[in-house]
Amino acid sequence: MDLNTITTVAHPQTRAQLPAWTAGDAWLAGGTWLFSEPQVHLRRLIDLTDLRWPALTSTDSHLSIAATCTVAQLDGFTCPPDWLAAPLISQCCRAFLASFKIWKTATVGGNLCMSLPAGPMISLTAALDGVCTIWKAGGGEQRIPVVEFVTGNQRNRLTPGDLIRQIDIPIAALKRRTAFRQISLAPVGRSAALLIGSRDTDGTLALTVTASTVRPIRLAFRKLPDANALHDAITQQITDELYHTDIHGQPLWRKHMTLRLAEEIRGELQGAMR
Repeated sequence: MDLNTITTVAHPQTRAQLPAWTAGDAWLAGGTWLFSEPQVHLRRLIDLTDLRWPALTSTDSHLSIAATCTVAQLDGFTCPPDWLAAPLISQCCRAFLASFKIWKTATVGGNLCMSLPAGPMISLTAALDGVCTIWKAGGGEQRIPVVEFVTGNQRNRLTPGDLIRQIDIPIAALKRRTAFRQISLAPVGRSAALLIGSRDTDGTLALTVTASTVRPIRLAFRKLPDANALHDAITQQITDELYHTDIHGQPLWRKHMTLRLAEEIRGELQGAMR
């Protein structure tokens, strides 16, 4: 869709060249949502592609995903064999309600900034202990765990002019054993529940609930719980008002599927450790 109100497109190549944020501005990376509907309030786009951030950088301590990294680039990344959580990348990329054409332009950072409950890049990075680095509009940086970054349906911790620079995932999280479950009302529909469980070698379990809830919910267990303990923890920590509602699923059904998928994950990880 043409954005007929845009009068200027800025092309900064460094952070110092980023223009001062004003009303009517928008960051442009993939633009898959930006160009999908009228944006009559916008006057200027600030194109981030000329900053040329490396899409993916791996060190001994973490995997750094640039906010401008596309879904296709992330899915095509070759992971070391000891990254047991590597299948999550492909699983979450394929949880998108998007074609291969969108994969080539949609960005990881854009998915986080949209902060939709069903955002699969939110699911992936939250489950793997991801931390956002945010360039603040007034200068400086702020680091926020992804699980705390998204605060509700299309709500997050960004203030006007803030910019996600990257998401860092600890290598230790990528070496955990994981289990993935996702369900939609339609075969290729938007996720109504997307749960990821991860178990460390010391037996600790982390369960990340997304899509069925308005924001990511992380439950931690010092050891693998039994079925009753898992059920009780979910019902106590995820109260009814946290379940999302829209045409893709009602809260009661989303709650039921959350409990069901969580038990499937518990069983899978229990069997895998044996």
